[in-house]
Amino acid sequence: MTTAQTSPELDVSPTPLALLLLGREADPRSERGVECPGDLPSPSDPDLVERARAAKEKLGEKVFVLGHHYQRDEVIQFADVTGDSFKLAKDAAARPEAEYIVFCGVHFMAESADILTSDDQKVVLPDLAAGCSMADMATAEQVAECWDVLTEAGIAEQVVPVSYMNSSADIKAFTGKHGGTICTSSNAKRALDWAFEQGDKVLFLPDQHLGRNTAVRDMGMSLEDCVLYNPHKPNGGLTVEELRAAKMILWRGHCSVHGRFSLDSVNDVRERIPGVNVLVHPECKHEVVAAADYVGSTEYIIKTLEAAPAGSKWAIGTELNLVRRLANRFADEGKEIVFLDKTVCFCSTMNRIDLPHLVWTLESLAEGNLVNRIQVDTETESFAKLALTRMLALP
Repeated sequence: MTTAQTSPELDVSPTPLALLLLGREADPRSERGVECPGDLPSPSDPDLVERARAAKEKLGEKVFVLGHHYQRDEVIQFADVTGDSFKLAKDAAARPEAEYIVFCGVHFMAESADILTSDDQKVVLPDLAAGCSMADMATAEQVAECWDVLTEAGIAEQVVPVSYMNSSADIKAFTGKHGGTICTSSNAKRALDWAFEQGDKVLFLPDQHLGRNTAVRDMGMSLEDCVLYNPHKPNGGLTVEELRAAKMILWRGHCSVHGRFSLDSVNDVRERIPGVNVLVHPECKHEVVAAADYVGSTEYIIKTLEAAPAGSKWAIGTELNLVRRLANRFADEGKEIVFLDKTVCFCSTMNRIDLPHLVWTLESLAEGNLVNRIQVDTETESFAKLALTRMLALP
């Protein structure tokens, strides 16, 4: 065994951020991030695939593995179903015979699955430090303070909260408690139409870009109808007059992956690939969405590429794992599919769930050891489910 030698002048100690991105530590400010209570198998273990397969076979119908579209290929291969977060949560609820729901995604997704599944089912997240930067941008305390600001401005009774699925159970519960609903990226317009039938204003949490794009692009509002509430500034950085004049009060949150795409990315890819179709997720910035040819949810992106003619060219503005998987899937049909940005960008928290974490989880469950269970408390679950039920009832 050799030991790396380092120069005394060079500090090569890994920073906390580097360890976090490598999956070696947890950020205490993120969604309940902790290290796994046990020894993970080495990522260089040549038997990892066989170990995962054997543990899954031993568990049989007792386990149901969900794989979000943004997961690594090494993990996706063991998923019983793939999809976006809400589809996967519903799939789990439709499998009551599965005692263990292993959610290969991030924390808020596992919470949603726990809310929708029966009390007999146990939802497991292979790495509890797999959070979501967007969900972390709106805490229960911050949103409660925001509501106080709206109350003091005399408009709270006119405001209907609409929270994106990419939010914590606490935020979903707040939404349900205050008469609001949840939305996904595919039904955001329907949710907002419903909300404006209930009140004059919407508090949209936590993704400002999805809220702004839906209001302006899909509903015909102006950018002036939208104001940005910054939880780190007094009164959200807004005056009472601005709050009273606004139709959409957007939370200052965003997706760390989709927020990277820029108008320069769009212009650059059009120059590099003549005739390219630009297809982006509505979590992208407004100027990116405005410059794109097609805009839609993850499922919309997949279906659009499935229906695309052979030989067509596409630049996709969403997470790289999915883009790369789609490029490989449709290569034989002559469809050229590239990542919108020249800079490689995975979702670092999604990527925390790797094959070693999955193997450790499945083997632990196969041995009768329940690990990394995600369980939402009864009161939070009740109000969060109310908000989700309102979404399911949308026309």
